[in-house]
Amino acid sequence: MPFLNNLQRWADERPDDTAVVVAGKRLSWAELRDSARAAAACSTAPVTVLAQPNSTRFAIEFAAAVAGDRECAVLDHTWPDSLQEEIVQRLLSGVNGGGVHAVPGSAGAGLADGDPASSFLIGLTSGTTSVPKAFTRSRRSWQQSFDASMEFFGLSQQDRTLAPGPLAASLNLYALAECLYAGSEFHTLESFDVGDVHAAITHDGITRLVLVPTMLRLLSERGLLGCVDASGVRTIICAGSKLDARTLEAARRWAPHATIFEYYGASELSFVSGAGLAAGAPFAAGSTAIGRPFPGVEVRILDDSGNELPDGAAGNISVQSGMVSNGYLWGDDGQALRCFDGWFTVGDQGYLSDGVLHILGRRADMIITAGKNVYPHEVELALSSVPGVASAIAAGMEDDLRGQRVVAGIVPSHGGVTATQLRTGLEDVLAKDKRPLQYYALDELPVTDRGKVSRRLLLDWIASRDSRVRHLV
Repeated sequence: MPFLNNLQRWADERPDDTAVVVAGKRLSWAELRDSARAAAACSTAPVTVLAQPNSTRFAIEFAAAVAGDRECAVLDHTWPDSLQEEIVQRLLSGVNGGGVHAVPGSAGAGLADGDPASSFLIGLTSGTTSVPKAFTRSRRSWQQSFDASMEFFGLSQQDRTLAPGPLAASLNLYALAECLYAGSEFHTLESFDVGDVHAAITHDGITRLVLVPTMLRLLSERGLLGCVDASGVRTIICAGSKLDARTLEAARRWAPHATIFEYYGASELSFVSGAGLAAGAPFAAGSTAIGRPFPGVEVRILDDSGNELPDGAAGNISVQSGMVSNGYLWGDDGQALRCFDGWFTVGDQGYLSDGVLHILGRRADMIITAGKNVYPHEVELALSSVPGVASAIAAGMEDDLRGQRVVAGIVPSHGGVTATQLRTGLEDVLAKDKRPLQYYALDELPVTDRGKVSRRLLLDWIASRDSRVRHLV
C-alpha cells in the first residue's frame, strides 16, 4: 500500500503526534504503526475482508490488511449478511488465489509497501445486479492519486481533516489513506451526526472537511442557525454529486474562509477534473461545469466508436491517467468500464469547452423528448438554483406525442414554491426545450432501500398517485 512506508517514517519522526481520531479516541503515529504491525503478523491470508463500523481499530486493520503484496476488500458492514456472504464466497472461489480472512482479521507479516504494480484494494461499486461489481486497484495508482490530490487540494501536515462519513465508502477511505500518506491528522466519527461534527470543528481545530453535498448543506444551514464557528475551516472537498446553489451559498456564509472544491471522478477512474471556489469568488448557479483535469490526467470526449469530438459536442467522458483501476473481478457487462485505444470511460456523458469539463450525466438517464436529448442532471442543477427549492429530481415520462416529456419533483424549502415560480426561475438558466412540462411537490426525495435517489421511483409515485406527491399547477 502506498502509505505504509510513509506511516513508518512519521512514526519514527513524530511518534507522539496524533495520526487518527475517531469519535474522540486518539491514535498516535507510533501507536498506529505498532498496532498495525502486530495485526499484520497474525495472518498470512492474501486477501482480507474488512466490514467494520468506523473505529480506530478499522484504521489499524486496514493498514495491516494491505501490508506487503496482500489485498483488502472493504465492505459496508450495514449490508445484509447474505450479501456479505455472497461476496466472501466469490473471493473464496479463486479470486487472486483465494485465501480470504474474514473480519476482523488482517493480512500478512511485516508492515511495508508491496510492489507498486501489485493490486492492494478490491473495491465494490453498485450496479444493476444485486451483488456490487468488484474491481481492483494497484498500489501505484493510489500513490499517483495521492500526489495529484495533495497538489490539487493543497493538503499539508498542518491540516486536520474531518471526513464524517463511513470509512467503508471510497471517499472517506481515500481521505484516511491520503492523510496517512501525507503525515496529516485524520478525524472521523462513529456515525454522521450534525452536532458531533460541529463539536469536532469547534474543539479539535478542524481545517479541512471531506464530505458529500447533503452533509455540507445540513452542517452549513444548522451551523448558521446555531452560530457554530467554522471560520477555521480552510478547505471543503465535496464529491458524489454537483453542488447546488443553495448549498454553496450556505457553506460560504458558514465557513467564510474556506475554498470549496468539487470534483468529478469515478471509483474505476479515480480523479478526473475539479475546481475550487475561493472565498468570495462569484459562481454560476445551475452550471454543469466541473473544472479542469487533475494533474496527470488527460480528458477527451469520444463518440461510441472512439472518435474524438470537437469542443462543445457531447459524448463519452474519456480519460488517460496512471490512476485508472485494473478492471473488474466480476460484474463487468462490457459497458461499465470501456477502453478506446487507451482512453477509459464509465459511460458518463459531457463536453469540453475551452478546457473545462461539463457533466451531463449517465447515458442511461438521458431523456429523449421531441427528438432532443435532455439530461436530468442538468435540469436538476438548474432547478436547485431557484429560490424555494430545497432539492429536485427530474425524469422522463412516456408521452405519445414527444416520446418522453420532462417532469420534475421538488422538495420545497420553507415557504414553498409554485409551478409559475419554477418556470420563471428557469428562464435564464435552462434552455426552453429542456424545461419540465409538469412539476410535482414531494414530501421527500424518492430513494431506494440502499439510499440512492431513484428517478424510476419518482415515476412510480406519480403513476400510483402516492400520498407523498402533489401536482403543482
